[in-house]
Amino acid sequence: MKVTLSFEESESSDVSIMVDALRASSTITLALNNFKKVIPCFSIKEAIELREKFGGIVAGERNGKKIDEFDLGNSPTKIKDYTSNSNQLILTTSNGTRILENMKSKVLVGSLINAKSVAEKSIKIANNHIDVVMAGVKGEFAIEDFLASGEILHWINKELVNCELNEYGKAAILASRDYKSMKESFINSRSGKRLRELGYENDVELCCMKNITENVAIYKNQELILLKD
Repeated sequence: MKVTLSFEESESSDVSIMVDALRASSTITLALNNFKKVIPCFSIKEAIELREKFGGIVAGERNGKKIDEFDLGNSPTKIKDYTSNSNQLILTTSNGTRILENMKSKVLVGSLINAKSVAEKSIKIANNHIDVVMAGVKGEFAIEDFLASGEILHWINKELVNCELNEYGKAAILASRDYKSMKESFINSRSGKRLRELGYENDVELCCMKNITENVAIYKNQELILLKD
């Protein structure tokens, strides 16, 4: 099995894992505790139009801040306990949701909080190539995505007997093995600092936790739903 780590665009037409560690991946993953589906949108206007047409809870951010007219921001701590009569969440974020738009493979959503589960499920559905794709921040490398990808790749590499892992991926695994250092890097990253300045310290802490859920989202028909065994 070929296994690669990429930035922004997937190299695989088989299986891709989108990683936006702070915070979209965690928000999507935990939203599926309470919502049947998450609909990712690529603009604020699109999200509002979808709510007007189909209903639902609207969540999202720009530059880390909650969008004023929305029900929620891109906050995994708020979304994991949010209850509603609606079964769908409409979500738009600065980085993670836009990455989904151009992927041509089966797409899963990965983060530290579901690293082991997303690794195992990617292996089950892949034929020949798993690509872990870092979302980054506005077209730039984000250390938290690199480290979260390393944790996912660690579990893929551990499970696969014949794993052809690229060197970028090997470097991510090595970088992610020291949890204390990894957590400090999350907290002190550009995104981590920005979120803490905005009062989202609890979100950063949650996104640093490893393997606290078995939820794995798969992107199908422009919706994110829970991948069943």
